[in-house]
Amino acid sequence: MRRAIPEEIFALLTDCERGLSDSEAAELHARFGSNDIIEKPPGGWRALAMETARDPMLWFLVITSLLFLFLGERTEALVLLVAVIPLVGMDLYLHRRTAASTAGLRSRLASRAVVVRNGCERDVPAEELVPGDLVIVARGDYFPADGILLSAEHVQVDESSLSGEAWPLRKQAVDDGITEGHATSIDSSYWGLAGTRLLTGTATLRIAYTARNTLYGEIVQSALAGGHARTPLQQAIAQLVMVLLIAAATICLLLALVRLNQGYGLIDAILSAVTLAVAALPEEFPVVFTFFLGVGVHRLARRKALVRRAVAVENIGRVSAICSDKTGTITEGRLTLTHTAPAADMEQAQLLRLAALASRNDSGDPLDDALLAEIPQTKKYQLVETFPFTEDRKRETTIVRDERGTLLAVTKGAPETIVALCAIDATTRERVLAETATFAAGGHKVIAAAWQPLPMQEWPGGEPHRDFIFAGLLAFEDPVREGVADAVRECHQSGIKVLMITGDHPVTATAIAREIGLGEGTPDVIEAEALEKQLDSGEKFSLRNIDAVARAIPAQKLRLVRRLQQEGMIVAVTGDGVNDVPALQAADIGIAMGERGTRSAREVSAIVLLDDNFRTITNAIAEGRQLFRNLRRSFAWLLMVHIPLVFSAALIPLMGYPLLYLPIHVVWLELIIHPTALLVFQQLPERGLGQNSQSSRRFFTGLEWLMIVVVGTLLTVVITGTYLRSFADLGDVEHGRTMAIITLIISASMLTAVLSGMKTRMAFIIIGLSLTASILMVQIPSLAALLHLTPLHSDDWGIAFASGLVIALLPLMGTLVRR
Repeated sequence: MRRAIPEEIFALLTDCERGLSDSEAAELHARFGSNDIIEKPPGGWRALAMETARDPMLWFLVITSLLFLFLGERTEALVLLVAVIPLVGMDLYLHRRTAASTAGLRSRLASRAVVVRNGCERDVPAEELVPGDLVIVARGDYFPADGILLSAEHVQVDESSLSGEAWPLRKQAVDDGITEGHATSIDSSYWGLAGTRLLTGTATLRIAYTARNTLYGEIVQSALAGGHARTPLQQAIAQLVMVLLIAAATICLLLALVRLNQGYGLIDAILSAVTLAVAALPEEFPVVFTFFLGVGVHRLARRKALVRRAVAVENIGRVSAICSDKTGTITEGRLTLTHTAPAADMEQAQLLRLAALASRNDSGDPLDDALLAEIPQTKKYQLVETFPFTEDRKRETTIVRDERGTLLAVTKGAPETIVALCAIDATTRERVLAETATFAAGGHKVIAAAWQPLPMQEWPGGEPHRDFIFAGLLAFEDPVREGVADAVRECHQSGIKVLMITGDHPVTATAIAREIGLGEGTPDVIEAEALEKQLDSGEKFSLRNIDAVARAIPAQKLRLVRRLQQEGMIVAVTGDGVNDVPALQAADIGIAMGERGTRSAREVSAIVLLDDNFRTITNAIAEGRQLFRNLRRSFAWLLMVHIPLVFSAALIPLMGYPLLYLPIHVVWLELIIHPTALLVFQQLPERGLGQNSQSSRRFFTGLEWLMIVVVGTLLTVVITGTYLRSFADLGDVEHGRTMAIITLIISASMLTAVLSGMKTRMAFIIIGLSLTASILMVQIPSLAALLHLTPLHSDDWGIAFASGLVIALLPLMGTLVRR
């Protein structure tokens, strides 16, 4: 990655000692402002309250609850008020999460800095730094802003928060070629970046960018600006509730006017309208949705997936693409020694011992840690002198004395550099370099080791530069997590696109992609820069054909997520570092690693994996898909029952007959509807990951809507017919009501049996209680009288059960046709 150098900074690049004066700093501060990389996010409690108040579902629940309270239905009013709590709590939680995210992002920034002002070193708050300041960064400190390295002695930097890479990066100071050439941009190896930490050496930094102009600041602004849009299901439910509410109000008003016109009087008109309103109000939909989300949160927690936003339970089942960071997500995020290739006359144990002698315990380099973990015992060697790794030398050399007093020079580093120091023939050199290329193609980081004895009388001091004895090659890798390959295969089989995004070299990316099975073993890997050119050119292509993106930076990850969304995919993004924050924020589902993830990544994510296992993602998707299927069954059942309930309640009075349902009948029916919708369908067993049947943003397909309307309409006709039959033949209003209510209850029970498949104990319990209670309340004369009903004859029960069976056959036949 290359970055532009501000024009005004060029004049200061050749002077490694001159800092700004106080007057210059004050002038630049007035121009560029404070170095506030993390600014306070917009809005406050008042803005939060206004945002919450714009939620139509919230107002619907409150108004409906007040209406039930006015009608004396305190239980219904209480249930709806309780359903308000998670909606308000969600907005409060998102507000708190934004604040926590800001605090997490701040944790990786320097609070103070040592700056040269008026020729003297001064400790100042990092916010006071301005472009042009000369800053001295000590080992272990965070860089306070983005700047160009004027001096860099043995510098290694941890840039994992920005790049996601597991091992430190070597940095170097600008040279004369850059300053004299007046380059417009320079490579990242010359930059010290805010949010990254100096592991080894000391550095002098000329500040070039501050505040939101730093790379870290750009990430922060992207994260804080990200919105929390409503999910498709939330939007669909809000629209459905609003349509049903308007329809109910219109029908209620029409019914009241018609009843008055028919001469039934004001009391009858009001009672008719209020009863219909109670039956028509669709309060079950938001209640069931909230309840199912709570169940999903619990089930995903058992799958070791902690849900931080309940609505993520919906989207996780709709995922059709996963963008996964490589380091720490697909791989373990640590270096391990996996292969050795000793020289012909060298044993593996000797090679490892020599490489460990050229390593340091306090280097902060994971490569040294991996070597010393293999050969920890080197105490019999006395360290005489160390020549640390530098970018120009590309090797590290140590002089040690063994227990016999013999001096040894041991070196390790880039294979091509080490080979050039050794006295070997051309054939051996070509073989070593070929082995190096083979290891590198397998995604390994490769180093070589060499040694030579140094007789005390002849060694003049300094680092040897020739006559080394080649010891062999060592290959390291960041191993793939266990189970990732199986999880990727399951995703492929279920229609989920897996796209690996990494800052690694394309060769490494290809090797890892091949190992986990992307592209069915022949992955299509592209560099992010080349991909961006394709995106900018407007060329027609699809990310569906790409398996991995190499050399990616945070802004490019974010663009990839948005492109996948433009292609109609529901995108999940996995990550663990600050570099992943923008993509996690923009994705439909942000999934953070719980063990290795930074606080910032966890705070902006909807789901946190407690075990950092990629397989847990597929388990969470399977759970989400099953819950989505169960929720659709519950909503389909609600609509199939509500349509005939509302239309029959309106149609009979509009035809001039007495009221079909009295308020007590509506309460009775609601006592059956609520438990069925809440308890029966959410416990249906899982079917595995399966195919992504809900990848579209529509809750029901056109055929499913047709089935719901046909079943609801037919049941309305049946209920109306049974009522009219009793009223016409017997002239008995109570008998007609009883037939209509029992027909509705039996049909609803049979629809429950078909849609649930009777796969849970709760289905048997609910259906059994509904039918048993209905029979008792109708056939016991004293109870029937209290409910304004009358006992039925055997032929009445036969008609009711036959009607329910015919109604239930429709969705059953539809299921068989789909299969």
